Amino acid sequence: MKQGEQGVSLQEQRSTIEQYAARFKLPISRWFEEQETAAKRGRPVFNDILKLLRSGKAAGLVVHKIDRSARNLRDWADLGELIDSGIEVHFANESLDMTSRGGRLAADIQAVVAADYIRNLREEARKGFYGRIKQGFLPMPAPVGYLDVGAGQAKAIDPFKGPLVRTAFELYSTGRFNLHSLQAEMTTLGLTNRNGNALYLQNYALVLRNPFYIGLIRLKSSGETFPGAHQPLIPKSLFDRVQDVLDGRTKHRQIKHDLPFRKVIRCHQCGYSLIGEVKHASVYYRCHTRQCPVKGLRQDTINSVLSERLEMLEFGDDERACLPEVLRSWQHNQSESRQSAIAATELRIGQIAARLDRLTDALIDGLLENSAYEQRKTALVGERRELEEHLAKVRSGEAATEIEKILEFASSAYSLYVSQSPQEKRELIQIVTSNASFDGKTLDFTWKFPYGEVANRAHITNGGAKRDTRRILEQLLEAIGGSLNSLSPSPPLSTNPSFLSLGPGLER
Repeated sequence: MKQGEQGVSLQEQRSTIEQYAARFKLPISRWFEEQETAAKRGRPVFNDILKLLRSGKAAGLVVHKIDRSARNLRDWADLGELIDSGIEVHFANESLDMTSRGGRLAADIQAVVAADYIRNLREEARKGFYGRIKQGFLPMPAPVGYLDVGAGQAKAIDPFKGPLVRTAFELYSTGRFNLHSLQAEMTTLGLTNRNGNALYLQNYALVLRNPFYIGLIRLKSSGETFPGAHQPLIPKSLFDRVQDVLDGRTKHRQIKHDLPFRKVIRCHQCGYSLIGEVKHASVYYRCHTRQCPVKGLRQDTINSVLSERLEMLEFGDDERACLPEVLRSWQHNQSESRQSAIAATELRIGQIAARLDRLTDALIDGLLENSAYEQRKTALVGERRELEEHLAKVRSGEAATEIEKILEFASSAYSLYVSQSPQEKRELIQIVTSNASFDGKTLDFTWKFPYGEVANRAHITNGGAKRDTRRILEQLLEAIGGSLNSLSPSPPLSTNPSFLSLGPGLER
């Protein structure tokens, strides 16, 4: 028997065995080459040898070295049972008499030393592995969308596949794709694995579950989570939405009639969604709860109310003319508030770091179970990841760019609404409004941030009686910008790709 381990000459092992067999006149009837390490149990070739010896189809076994036969004590015990039953086992390199007490003792000692060597090797490898992980480096091949750039280096975003993986997350977050349709769409767009082949269906499930794309490293075997040193590919908010879709926390199913206000308006009396019905070429929405007094609502009535609301978002000619200068002035005066927001966010990040230290101390002191520790640690690491994303946005002055997108989107919302499909109309409504309800007489919508501020910009108070266009816009920017720079800003725009590509200035 010879073992095909890297760095060991197979020809030299065979030569040593042949010389040993010739010297002791042992005929060799069959050669075996084991590719699995001797430290691993369940080796197929080793198990075949044991079966042949136990069945009496061979008189004995010649092995190159003791540590080639077994580096785990269970396999060594199996060999010992064979020897005790009268089967000859020889080790060509050691030339030990396995029938004598001294030979068996010497062999046992060497087997124990070999097993200890493997345990130590595993421990050192584990220390090195965890050392890299704790530094933020993934000591394994990069997942799709990233590139390996060398040992001890953070993975780099693949300039071609990275944006495609981001698109896969965005598409799946809409709830309009399942894994099969997502696979077909991304294969068409050209997403492949490291070998240039299309990704299998299970690959997409693994990608969409992998927090590596938000800057975290999670070990599947232990469930541990560590902050990574690599650049995140997607924001945590997008990753969380995808997890909701995967876990069924958002319901999307095929429907017979794709009505624009499906699951958009709730009954004010009982809280259930109004259900759309097509009757005599007209669409009505009504509550299906028994004995509910709320009557039906015509779709054209809803359209009329929404159109009036969305027109409130549009800017007049004088506002459009004044807005670029007001934006430049606001951006110039943002340094002080940005520094305050940066300091507040850094303080929160420091507090989380202190909580993680206390959490580790509790684990060491035995005050916390390992499962509870990992659960709380993962939550804190995720919260820190969100704060780090927010800190990067504030430092880069991204709020000014985002405000431009908000204002452009708000001003074009009405024209987009009247020209889109029912599905896109529903998504637009859900972006700018919430808590739509009907009490039988009045249809009421609540604006989402920051579109309520835009719609009601003329009513934002500044302590003065007289209002002019410039002052209104300045107050609007202060109201939106202050919230965007806060620690927990409300998301102003949907990350739905169909909307991020609509209209001038709304670049994906």
